[in-house]
Amino acid sequence: MLTLALLLNAVWLFSQEDVFSNKTNVALEKVIRDYPNRFHNIRGDMISQHAQVSEYKSTISVPGASYCSIWKYNVANNEVYNWNCTTFNSPNFMQARAKFKEVYDQIENTIIKIEGQKPFILNAQYRTPTELHNMNSVSFELLPIVEEMKNLKIELSLEKELNIWKVKLSVYEGERMLNSSTAAIQ
Repeated sequence: MLTLALLLNAVWLFSQEDVFSNKTNVALEKVIRDYPNRFHNIRGDMISQHAQVSEYKSTISVPGASYCSIWKYNVANNEVYNWNCTTFNSPNFMQARAKFKEVYDQIENTIIKIEGQKPFILNAQYRTPTELHNMNSVSFELLPIVEEMKNLKIELSLEKELNIWKVKLSVYEGERMLNSSTAAIQ
């Protein structure tokens, strides 16, 4: 009886762990883990290359995503990398807004474990997107902030492109994400 009780307790504990885990934050954790490597371990085949911009397939994708890629920018003798994933497309703003909230809920308070460091928590203040703005975004912080990860940015956005609303998840370095479409033209 005691063995059965311990076994049932262990099964219950393992099933509870799944409540705090989902495939979106599992994928995001893999991307964040590879940030110090400039996404080298998740960078697939090259898609395109221009004078100062290269785009690569991402080997990590958020479930249901239509497109995930890694952009490499050569800026002032420095390489800057962005991981971008389009998780949803729709001409319907309300559907896109609902998906934006769903992805936010999957990411908020995610615990990220990187070998050799204390666990991090992703934290952000939710702002309800409005159809009046073609770009709505929420920036997540990685807490606590450590030197190696201080330039890491995680952003969830709802953007209107050619009358299509897109929910995008981005991991990048620096103060502001470079716009991949305008950077490719330069």
